[in-house]
Amino acid sequence: MKRNPHRTQKIAFFCLFLATLLIVIPVGLIVVIIIQKGLPAITWQFLTDMPRQGMRSGGIFPAIVGTVYLVSGAIIFALPIGLLAAIYLTEYAKDNILTRIIKLAIVNLAGVPSVVYGLFGLALFVIFCKFGASILAGSLTLGIMILPLIITASREALESVPLTFREVSLSLGASKWQTIRHIVLPNAIPGILTGTILGLGRAAGETAPILFTVAAFYLPYLPKSVFDQAMALPYHLYVISTQVPNVDEKIRYGTALVLLILVLFMNLVAIIIRYQFRKKKKW
Repeated sequence: MKRNPHRTQKIAFFCLFLATLLIVIPVGLIVVIIIQKGLPAITWQFLTDMPRQGMRSGGIFPAIVGTVYLVSGAIIFALPIGLLAAIYLTEYAKDNILTRIIKLAIVNLAGVPSVVYGLFGLALFVIFCKFGASILAGSLTLGIMILPLIITASREALESVPLTFREVSLSLGASKWQTIRHIVLPNAIPGILTGTILGLGRAAGETAPILFTVAAFYLPYLPKSVFDQAMALPYHLYVISTQVPNVDEKIRYGTALVLLILVLFMNLVAIIIRYQFRKKKKW
């Protein structure tokens, strides 16, 4: 009995379409529910005012500012180190068993639960380095957490640049570093920014690492230095949803909506930058 290739293809397309719907529909419903229930709470006062009455009224401005500080600090710490590590592993390190073990360890670290990074940050930055519960300790902890993502994405981006680009540059008399700087890196930037986008999303939405290292329960003022505690949207959402009684439902969903918009805005900026670099690629 012969198989009908067109029928098999239609079945395969239907299965793929069904799998896509199973992913898109729940995510879409979550977004719709958050927007529907959170939009009534979004006012100028809600976004720019300080929390009052134990977070039952007022705004979430300190939590927004704290989240931006933490994510910015994490990217400033993780992106240069992750990129340099990826360059070394891709362009300079020899392909031996030690290098393979290091690469495997980096990939495995990306799957470590965030609470483990929180305990690590508490032990290293808060207690050992004596930074205390502060923006600095929280940013460094988040930076270490997203470091494997950035290294892995940067490595893949560097490896995707054709070997002929390097060979032509070296044959024209350029040094290895000049080749990496002027030829490899410009062509790998879109992939590097992809890793940065993933890191942004994870750093902005995590609760466990900041719970141990920086997050404050209730701070009706803005931090003045990197050694101060700060409020953050993920922890703030957790607190008003589980620890503070009689909080209006629209405030909880409004906080979730602001966090969602903030993450999407950061990702959008990174995607636009990536698109601009991608347009300049010649291959």
